Amino acid sequence: MSKIDILMSVYNCERYINDTINSILNQTFTDFRVIVVDDGSSDRTGDICKQFVAKDRRVEYYHQGNAGIVAALNHGLQYCSAPFIARHDGDDISYPDRLEKELTYLEANPDCVAVSSVARHIDENGIPCGTISTRKDISAADCWSIPAAEPYLLQPMLMMRRTALDTAGGYRNLSVAEDADLMWRLNRIGSMHILPESLGDYRVHAGSVSSRSIVKGRFLAIWSQLAALSEQRRISKLPDIVFSNLLLQRINTSISLKEMIDAVREQLTDSEFFWLHSAVSAKLLEFCYYRPYEPDKSDIQFILTAVHTDRNISERPGYEFFKEAMLSAAIRSMQDFRIKDALSLTPFKQWPVLFGRIAFRTLIPKSTKKDIIKIFSFLSENSNTFKRFANSVKPSPYSDMKNPINQN
Repeated sequence: MSKIDILMSVYNCERYINDTINSILNQTFTDFRVIVVDDGSSDRTGDICKQFVAKDRRVEYYHQGNAGIVAALNHGLQYCSAPFIARHDGDDISYPDRLEKELTYLEANPDCVAVSSVARHIDENGIPCGTISTRKDISAADCWSIPAAEPYLLQPMLMMRRTALDTAGGYRNLSVAEDADLMWRLNRIGSMHILPESLGDYRVHAGSVSSRSIVKGRFLAIWSQLAALSEQRRISKLPDIVFSNLLLQRINTSISLKEMIDAVREQLTDSEFFWLHSAVSAKLLEFCYYRPYEPDKSDIQFILTAVHTDRNISERPGYEFFKEAMLSAAIRSMQDFRIKDALSLTPFKQWPVLFGRIAFRTLIPKSTKKDIIKIFSFLSENSNTFKRFANSVKPSPYSDMKNPINQN
């Protein structure tokens, strides 16, 4: 039996799979197996994997009809017998010392059930983007916030104790955000840790599931917040949400956020429904900040309905950031000449702030902006007279410009 089993779900990765598997086989720690599950690839992914199987006994290849990442991961887990499970995607790269450093940390910290690291972003051609993934504060996880603050570990760099994975119940029936759902449950079993150094390359490209379209953004928003709602129920000692095949089908065949949330409505109390409506709205706006899509009219109506019907929204953790996200989306809409959408997202009393920020960001030279921000920051700290004006031009946590990098 190997010390580590590396679980890979792959789908149409022929362009990257050779480099990916080689990065695993060239690890300084060598007592491992690579369990590759091909989720019905239609390109040469399977043929390339079989070539590795023929050359290295540590590589195993299994094929299934296309059924999604959760089905592929659970299929692969039946072949895993090692005490440690490492995850890997078919288009990312592990640095040679990744397994060694993660295993060393887990063995030195028996209370830790899962460890990951940050990763350098690379583009489709393997060229560094100049950024690394966000190292989130796991201790700040809050399932009641809007959107929920997840105890997230970067999945392509993840290593877990097999006993903890089994205790948590493994991967559940979510079409996306299955990783976030697992992290909530692992976080209840023991501590989790993110190593501060980059131990691999995380590929950012247009074909990423999380970057394709606003519909994908809606799926990510609804599933990720359902995972957090599931954690709320565990904390409250209530029966968990049933992630059934029927729920999966209902949500995955929906187009609008309203249809998606209606699909799960019968399982929710009124208070859960209002929280979920607001949290999904906030999460979609968060995604729109750094992914290549914007909310359409149906999304804006969904968001405004949450604002007007959730009586507790202003008291929920994260509400201030939610308001900033709405304002940021309004600024971007205005710059795209979607004036009606921009004004709909902005309460009338905030219109001066909206137009002030647009003017500040579009009409003033960048060098001058920095000087102005310094002045207003000083004045706002020392005089209430300037505080309101300074707030109207200070940088928002959600920029009016797109961030091209996936922040996960």
